[in-house]
Amino acid sequence: MMIMDKKTIVVVGAGQGLGNHVAKQFGKEGFRVILMARNEQALKGYEQEFAAEGIEVYTHTVDAASPETLTEALHWVKSTFGTPEVLVYNVGITTPDEPGKIDCEEMMRRYQVDVASAYHCISQVVDEEFGQKKGTILVTGGGLALYPSMAYLPLSLDKAALRAMVYALHEALKPRNIFVGTVTVCGAIGGDGFFAPSRIAESYWKMYNERGACEIVYTETNI
Repeated sequence: MMIMDKKTIVVVGAGQGLGNHVAKQFGKEGFRVILMARNEQALKGYEQEFAAEGIEVYTHTVDAASPETLTEALHWVKSTFGTPEVLVYNVGITTPDEPGKIDCEEMMRRYQVDVASAYHCISQVVDEEFGQKKGTILVTGGGLALYPSMAYLPLSLDKAALRAMVYALHEALKPRNIFVGTVTVCGAIGGDGFFAPSRIAESYWKMYNERGACEIVYTETNI
């Protein structure tokens, strides 16, 4: 039996950083939260943490390197809760690389995780019901899309591709009442200051409510 008494947000790429804070931002506004990540043990901990804060939460193990796990997980969401109202893709391989040491095979592996699986997730939820619910898709972008670095070459390329995808889908899906947007975070996420995950998460809530421009460039120069 489907459980459809409240709105649902799916966060692909849950974690102690931005992913969980975005989920909590929506959870505290009455959303049911579905957290997805690779680490099953970590997900169990997050489930307890969210429940202790009074947020209805469920978890599902996925691996963005294996799109079939995303297909199965999103099918489970739909069959259990119905089509979600919000999908957040917050996955990216952010470790620095030694310049010149990335081969084509690794480049393609990164692209699958950082970009192609985002598109795959979107394709799984974008249906007629998603449009009827005025569905929202929010993608975590990065400043490397605007200011690429050889120390993060695959991520620079992937964030640029992800940003292009969001812009294209924003226009393509708008006539179907579906909003696609990205928060381009121009800085290292963490700490208690401007780049605190809880503070960045407010931009996701703002974008969800306003459904205006398809990009928020989150940078200290804008404050």
